[in-house]
Amino acid sequence: MQASDFLRELIPFKTVSSESNKDISNCVATWLIKLGFDTECIDYFDENGINKSCVQSRKGPAGGCGLAYFCHTDVVPVTSWSFPKSGPWTPFVADGRIYGRGSCDMKGSLSCMLAAADALQSAVLKAPLYFIATADEEIGMIGAKQVREKSVIYREIVESQTRSIIGEPTRLEIVHAHKGGRAIRATSIGRAAHSSTGLGLSANIALIPFLREIGIIQSEMETLPEWHDARFSPPNPSLNIVIKDSNTALNITSAKSECMVYFRPMPGQNADGMVQRLKTLAESNGLQFELLFAGTPLFTDPDTPFIRELLELTSLSASRTVAYGTDGAVFTELRNIAVFGPGDIAQAHTDDEWIELDQLEKGTALYQQAIHRWCC
Repeated sequence: MQASDFLRELIPFKTVSSESNKDISNCVATWLIKLGFDTECIDYFDENGINKSCVQSRKGPAGGCGLAYFCHTDVVPVTSWSFPKSGPWTPFVADGRIYGRGSCDMKGSLSCMLAAADALQSAVLKAPLYFIATADEEIGMIGAKQVREKSVIYREIVESQTRSIIGEPTRLEIVHAHKGGRAIRATSIGRAAHSSTGLGLSANIALIPFLREIGIIQSEMETLPEWHDARFSPPNPSLNIVIKDSNTALNITSAKSECMVYFRPMPGQNADGMVQRLKTLAESNGLQFELLFAGTPLFTDPDTPFIRELLELTSLSASRTVAYGTDGAVFTELRNIAVFGPGDIAQAHTDDEWIELDQLEKGTALYQQAIHRWCC
């Protein structure tokens, strides 16, 4: 099967992170078994009781360096879809593209690796080829954490320091580093009452001192050298806030107000120190504090043999960095790791998501070359 054939089969699975991905995991596992992989699924229930599943598999001898491929099967929700010829869950080919939710992020990449493994099905592997597909990457990389904690296959990869590819869309350029992430929530508790009575206590007012300090922190991140890294664009942690007010009417004082803060630290920056500063700031203003997410920046020295070999494989002169994150923020024990996949990140999470057929063909060919180079 070609990558486009696999992708046509994968797009119809409605794997929005709020729903189960069990069916697509079973499908991928079945394909891998037919291709000669030893395959198991790691099942778990998310915080809402939804059954999720991660696929772990290996073909070839255990141990040895070989090659590991990582992807995720969940996709972001569809808020709108204007492409007139098909819906988000119906793959459609037009103008050299395949349209459908997840086509770019990242069922297209998954399809390329499946097609590459299919093309080399009869090859004798002298080193292992690993294949891991996670759930819930889009909502905190929860599936990757399950793999890290429970997967025997992942332990093999760590012990051998296997060459590892995260197949997120990079237009098949080599990414040796990406930003991490920290997300916190500060909650102010007030008392609801009719504003004319004077009996209420506004949660919003109590949040103001915290917000004022967040403005100072944002300014520091934009100007201080310790928060600047010219290897990335933008070269700062891109702090963002979201405010959620539970109020229902203008004449009622707010009983609860939340501020979520998210920033993207780069390698070597004191992200944990900033989280502690935010915690101290919140608690000193009488706010509840919660750490929502902590992801480590991915960094592989661009001069390492693995990165140089990938550049040789792709006929590129240099690797690069990106501002977004991947499951690599969880797989921090891996030292020979790069992000390398078909499609353009600009199409990820968009209305009318698509991937170019040319990227699928090139991605399959390059993944085949990688397997042949490091496993055969």
